[in-house]
Amino acid sequence: MEKSSEEENANDEDGDKADGCRLEDEHCAVTPTCRGEEVDSSQILGKDWELVDNGQLESERAVGVQRHSDESDAVSVSPSCFMDNCSRSISSLLSSSTAFSSSSSCVLCLTPPLPPSVELSAVLTDTRLTLDVYLGGASALSLLWSSIPGRLRGLRYLRLGSEDKHALDAALGVLPYLTELRSLAIRGHCFYDAQGTPLPGLLTTLPTSLVSLSLLVHVDLSFNQLSVLPLCLLNLPGLSALLLCHNCFSELSPDIGQLSSLNYLSLIGNKLVSLPASLGQLKELQTLDVSGNHLEELPNEIGYLGELVKLELSQNKLKRLPETLGSLHSLRELLIFSNDLRFIPPCLNELPLLKIDVRDNPLGQLPTLPPLPPAPDEALPNIPELHLLFNQHSFSVTSAGCHVFLPGGAQLLFPPGCLSTLTTLEWAERRPQRKFVLLEEHDILLSRPLELRPHGIRFLKPVEVCIAHHRKKWKEVVVRKYDGNSWRTLPTSLRKGCERHTISSLGRPARLACCSVSQFSWFILVARPVRDSCSVSPAGAFLVSSTDPGVKLHFPPDSTNQTRTITLQVLQVSVSEVQALCGDPQASVSPLLCLSQTPSLHFLQPIKVQVPLPPGVTGHTVDKSCLYLLHGDPTAQTWTDITSQVSLYVTHLYAIFYITHFSWYWLWYRTQSCVSGMVRKVYQRLKQFKVQFMVLQRKTDPSQVLLQCLPANKAEDRVLSLSEQYDGPQPSDLCDLLEGEQFFAGFERGLEICTDRPDCVGGRLCFVFYSSLKNLKEVYISPAKGLRCPVRGEVSFYRGEIPSGLPEEVVRKRKGHDSQWLATLPLRLPALDADNKYIMEELQLPPLNLGDPESGYLTEANLLSISLQIGQDWRIIGINLGLSYQELDRIQYKYRDNLGALVLDMLFHWARGQKSAGPGAVARLMAAMIESGRRDLADELEDIVSLGKQKYTESLRRVGLEAEEQPLCEGQQ
Repeated sequence: MEKSSEEENANDEDGDKADGCRLEDEHCAVTPTCRGEEVDSSQILGKDWELVDNGQLESERAVGVQRHSDESDAVSVSPSCFMDNCSRSISSLLSSSTAFSSSSSCVLCLTPPLPPSVELSAVLTDTRLTLDVYLGGASALSLLWSSIPGRLRGLRYLRLGSEDKHALDAALGVLPYLTELRSLAIRGHCFYDAQGTPLPGLLTTLPTSLVSLSLLVHVDLSFNQLSVLPLCLLNLPGLSALLLCHNCFSELSPDIGQLSSLNYLSLIGNKLVSLPASLGQLKELQTLDVSGNHLEELPNEIGYLGELVKLELSQNKLKRLPETLGSLHSLRELLIFSNDLRFIPPCLNELPLLKIDVRDNPLGQLPTLPPLPPAPDEALPNIPELHLLFNQHSFSVTSAGCHVFLPGGAQLLFPPGCLSTLTTLEWAERRPQRKFVLLEEHDILLSRPLELRPHGIRFLKPVEVCIAHHRKKWKEVVVRKYDGNSWRTLPTSLRKGCERHTISSLGRPARLACCSVSQFSWFILVARPVRDSCSVSPAGAFLVSSTDPGVKLHFPPDSTNQTRTITLQVLQVSVSEVQALCGDPQASVSPLLCLSQTPSLHFLQPIKVQVPLPPGVTGHTVDKSCLYLLHGDPTAQTWTDITSQVSLYVTHLYAIFYITHFSWYWLWYRTQSCVSGMVRKVYQRLKQFKVQFMVLQRKTDPSQVLLQCLPANKAEDRVLSLSEQYDGPQPSDLCDLLEGEQFFAGFERGLEICTDRPDCVGGRLCFVFYSSLKNLKEVYISPAKGLRCPVRGEVSFYRGEIPSGLPEEVVRKRKGHDSQWLATLPLRLPALDADNKYIMEELQLPPLNLGDPESGYLTEANLLSISLQIGQDWRIIGINLGLSYQELDRIQYKYRDNLGALVLDMLFHWARGQKSAGPGAVARLMAAMIESGRRDLADELEDIVSLGKQKYTESLRRVGLEAEEQPLCEGQQ
């Protein structure tokens, strides 16, 4: 590896300026050497294209930025010098043109828009049209098209200036018809004002109709005002050179990876703060120039550019270089001067032919230790805070910035200067419709879609969007952005919120997943299996899982003839659950491996895969006849036993096998026969959640019903938190649902809801289950038309869509189970009075006439006194009184948070049943107390009844009535 000195670099630069644009090889790889220079189409398209004029190119190089701040000998060109160059260019065209005679060129008058002295042969040849040497010359394109369209249809090379808006718009309307074009340049800075300042280009976008120019291989849009990559460029399959220098890009479209033929990309002098990971998909790229931007780091995927020869990163803010640069074995030039690099990665030492320019970097200097990352509100103390309520969906931000706290824990940080004027912005949380949610295999949605508006506004500085989350085990959390057409996974950083702003009931700071954006759109938070990636070149590679170090992939040399990207995901599996599903107590499985690659081609050499043996199995105890290696097809969702087709051997802790194709792999150990259908069943279970359905009625208004579906481990706590305001049956039995699965709730047996709701389909409420969201709806129900008596209805939950083939009236009224049925819960409505109001039944304790005279002595107050002493023994007492387990469970569910009310309801529920039970109720109550080990309460009951009998007898004597002596109770006769 060679590091050039400043003197050598200066000589190189001088040589570059003298040589102009160099042709690297017969495939026309272009290496520009001066800031602001362009690549001439004659070099991009092949040697048969001659250079129009070297003087013109030198003048264009002069308007670019300098290579380095101390390069004082940069070329400067005056307007007069530029006009001389223009004259030379026109003379060159006149002398070399053979397509038109002087007589024919006078047929068409180009004045205006071109000067009177300009003839047609000066700008048009057989295949070239040059209109960027005259101010406003682009408007001549529409004039030529209306006069001689036949001659323009064969154009292969076109140059336009973009300083005149009217002329530019007229030219853009003609471009779609020039379908033979190979090279197109629409540039600014071709002309100067009276003070010598270059005039900026006014191009902001390209019409989508330019997709008709399918033969384009070279496009130069430098010195304009582009901020978004025009979509039409992404649909040019043969585009090999793209120059976007000195525009307004702050981020590059992630779809840039579609330009699979691109071998030259220049983004000099923009405002880029990051590069998309999809840049690594440009497998043919030979030259990448992103100098003069604001890059702080490079994506690891840059190491996938196996054909890259020259990489220019100068004049950025880079603090480190990725280790993946070591895999760029074709790299010959790396320009990294004027950055903030303190060391060069050792991986670059493995590239002996690489020439590096490291000037103006603090190499070798010890960095000062950064302070602990402050909370967002402490990092920018002068930024005002704004706390919004649920009904505040708009807010205003000034140029001073703002820290906005949204309900639910999300935060938006607008730095000072991100907006130039007072701007009104909006936010909204959307229902997680499938349009706004993109989930891949084994992904979990952690947040509702957050929409930030307006979508079209662009910020002068990146705005930080932070979404609160709960981290999942074995998952990584990422933010995904939806721009209305495509999804993009954003670089995401995780941190804790500040201590002063919490969202949990325990007062803990929220966990935040943060990303920087320059434009508002839709955002969701997703937990996905941890992805480990590496770039595999012909030299080989080695990849170890970060979640399970026992999983390793070894790629030998010559396993591939082109660099490819490898992704490894490891899913942990519960052995106990596998055993329950298989019915085999000795069954065991390894982690599930998900292997993928780009491009998806078979390897030339077998790849060594190491995976831990299933739990409980070692190399000394394993019965190899029970060890199965399963291959999964992610498309067909099938599993195939490939044990006999691969080389599989076992060490003490690991199983090792060799494969040439990447997919899903799973190691099973079963004493019973291994059936692929069982493996498929277990795999489907990995993606399912055990859930319970809840139906609750508000105590103060029984027509207000809350429906919810929750994972089983969350249902109990949820019922407890709602028990003070809601009443209802116990949650349903366990059911299985997938992440993102649709289900319906139907009201049946005399109950109806308003079907005009947007989430109502065929008379049923539509849900989409997401395990980390609430999956909750609150509706108002009513009895069926004409019913005024109490209604005993039900809510049934159904999987997926309503079965087809049923008449609409049958679908609305059908009852009972069907193939989509999940669960049914009872629901009751009281009767309606004359004013259509529900007759609320207040809790009334029954009179304590339990069937014999002595029962009258056991008053309501006496029974209340007994209940206060029962405490935790209430359930065993209820069982001894003859109450059913189901009835006791209902009472416990109803009064979970109130032991006193629970005991009292149990006693009076028993008392209601004694109305027709005949004599002996008091004796039965005392016997139940004794059987429950509460002799103290039985004695107290005896004292209460004895005292009551005495008072009763005295009252009879006072009124002159005689009463015979009666036994205390039946048990004492």
